[in-house]
Amino acid sequence: MTKLVVTGGRELSGEVRISAAKNAVLPIIAAALAGRTPSVIEEVPRLVDVLTLADVLRQLGVGAEFAGDNLVIDPQKITSCEAPYEHVRRMRASFLVMGPLLAREGWARIALPGGCAIGSRPIDLHLKGFEALGAEIIHGHGFIEARARNGLHGANIYLDFPSVGATENIIMAAVLADGHTVLENPAQEPEIIDLANFLNNMGAKVRGAGTDTIRIEGVGVLKGVNYTVIPDRVEAGTYMVAVAMAGGEVRLTNVLPEHMKPVTAKLREVGVTVAEDIDNVLVKSDRRLLAVDIKTLPYPGFPTDMQAQFMAMLSVASGVSSVQETVFENRFMHVDELRKFGASILVEGRVAKVFGVNRLAGARVKATDLRAGAAMVLAGMVADGETEVDYVHHIDRGYDRLVEKLCRIGGQIRRTGG
Repeated sequence: MTKLVVTGGRELSGEVRISAAKNAVLPIIAAALAGRTPSVIEEVPRLVDVLTLADVLRQLGVGAEFAGDNLVIDPQKITSCEAPYEHVRRMRASFLVMGPLLAREGWARIALPGGCAIGSRPIDLHLKGFEALGAEIIHGHGFIEARARNGLHGANIYLDFPSVGATENIIMAAVLADGHTVLENPAQEPEIIDLANFLNNMGAKVRGAGTDTIRIEGVGVLKGVNYTVIPDRVEAGTYMVAVAMAGGEVRLTNVLPEHMKPVTAKLREVGVTVAEDIDNVLVKSDRRLLAVDIKTLPYPGFPTDMQAQFMAMLSVASGVSSVQETVFENRFMHVDELRKFGASILVEGRVAKVFGVNRLAGARVKATDLRAGAAMVLAGMVADGETEVDYVHHIDRGYDRLVEKLCRIGGQIRRTGG
């Protein structure tokens, strides 16, 4: 089995370029299905999730091939509207093909999705949105089918929760619907804005992305475009925490600081120096960190995707920290793994109390999910001795060349077993 071996105690210095955002590139790849001509998504990281979604597109008869660092998607001939279980089970984001397929072809059949086991992430909000647009939803054994026998029609839709996936899927369906759609209480993440920008470049009419109301005027046809995806704010946040924990000075390039505000604010609270420029940040850490309380919330609140990394950091901070998880009910699976390092953490429901310790000790741990895997690597970088991280496939789903980038700035990590 592939694993990462991490040797702790190395201070970090140098420069890291942040890759395109996983959580932006995946819906944009799906949205390219709605075009009638090819799209080129530029500088796409070859993450496992990206490769999986490319496989899903090929199952639909769509061309999805890399040309250097660019992913060329040719949706001119869709030969199937069914995404099979063998691909969808590997990644929840595969469900995002339903919106554009339904809009363009009038029907879609998708196996029930998989992904990280971090709690219940029901797709009911996606389906309610499709129904409001005029689709008929059929629940089968292990699949969902949606049909728009009379086409999709604009509607007023209110989301009970600002779900990122539901917001994306509904937008992709509504851009080709007949008439005007108003989507209230949508997700406001930067990745939503990026998807809207991509669709608008294709000829869509989406207004208000990033606010509490999105308005969409349906159009008859979309064309393919060339597009560069925004930087990955979670990847950037992970490296910022790495510097905070290990100490040193690192500049992160290809960063949009305005997307980092919740993470940057908390890092400054714990004693890290963060200097921002237009498209880069300089992170310095030269002292023991202070305890801080965090509470995950939908954007622009503190991101749930940074909770595990922060918990690893707070494990060695001075004092008692509180970590409250409000987005996913099962996102504390990394606690047991952090305890193997000697971390002192008490969980009560959705709140974890983290009692900072002076030192962590190397341990054999596993990546219980994508972000938890990153947290294990970060903990290993400050632990005494060696740490072995198993279940590395979770990390490979969302971090572009993590080992290479960390080693370039002074980390000592190697991949073994494959």
